[in-house]
Amino acid sequence: MQIITAKGSISMENPREIQEALEGQMLSPRASYAARSAGREINEPECEVRTCYQRDIDKIIHCKTFRRLKHKTQVFLSPEGDHYRTRLTHTLEVSRLSRTIARALRLNEDLAEAIALAHDFGHTPFGHAGERALDEIMCEEGGFKHNEQSLRIVEKIEQNGKGLNLTYETRDGILCHTGAKKPDTQEGSIVRIADRIAYVNHDLDDALRAGILRKTEIPEEIIHILGAKNSDRINTLILDIIKESDKSGIITFSPHIKFIFDIFRKFIHENVYMNMLAKSEEGKVFGIINEIYGYYLAAPGELPEEYLHLSSNDGLKRAVCDYISGMTDKYAVYVYEKLFIPEAWQIR
Repeated sequence: MQIITAKGSISMENPREIQEALEGQMLSPRASYAARSAGREINEPECEVRTCYQRDIDKIIHCKTFRRLKHKTQVFLSPEGDHYRTRLTHTLEVSRLSRTIARALRLNEDLAEAIALAHDFGHTPFGHAGERALDEIMCEEGGFKHNEQSLRIVEKIEQNGKGLNLTYETRDGILCHTGAKKPDTQEGSIVRIADRIAYVNHDLDDALRAGILRKTEIPEEIIHILGAKNSDRINTLILDIIKESDKSGIITFSPHIKFIFDIFRKFIHENVYMNMLAKSEEGKVFGIINEIYGYYLAAPGELPEEYLHLSSNDGLKRAVCDYISGMTDKYAVYVYEKLFIPEAWQIR
């Protein structure tokens, strides 16, 4: 196979090198080129087929943490219907939005996808209620933030403590998808904004399905400017980002759309996330997580071996926090029942 470059025609048999050469031809100067990655903490032999960012994707989707996302709450605790979002479906939506934006701006789709697929690894059972519970429990140990936990998982917890050994750019994007620190790459900035687009739209959709909100309650400016349907709103936001980012060189909305989007986010926060019906069970979450935490702090020998190993480096409190934060909603309830609810006696 021959690739035409600025230096002329070159022949390459290595598919990865071909892809890296094509990136040099096709991507924007603002893109993150796989061949120029800052690399991994531990050097690995290069794959003959996949670029470093494609390899990150495979490391992520084949790990246990990724599979557990399907049983973690997005907004509604243990929803009964089949069509409510979970952390996994949210992650897939963020991934698709991120790739669409990256492709249109000639940025690195693979890096954007890798970041998106792992950005929510650190979310606890029971959604943000679980995060608040662990943050309160760990207040004297540095607190708990799901983006920091996502990074901790890919660096220290997965693969029995070895971590996934992802590239610097992927790890930076995971950490900086939320919080004060901005990502070092434009692909990371894409995931940061795609995450917000995904959750405000699908959380509104789920709230309407659950009867938490009625369509007539949605502010008129959101419907008039962004669109009446979920797909219309997403399309408006994505097209605006592409147009404005291409013009400005940074990943951003136009000023007017940003103003409307901020109204949208505030509306969702006040009417969905703080809605007493949607959050009616959250008080119990604090009790469940506190009880489980206290139990394993008093009986560390009952921790799974990989988490007990973490305690030797980072302390028992952080290791117990790691174990609980990795639980799915269903598994956390199962552990609580096993530890604290008496089994029925079989009397004959």
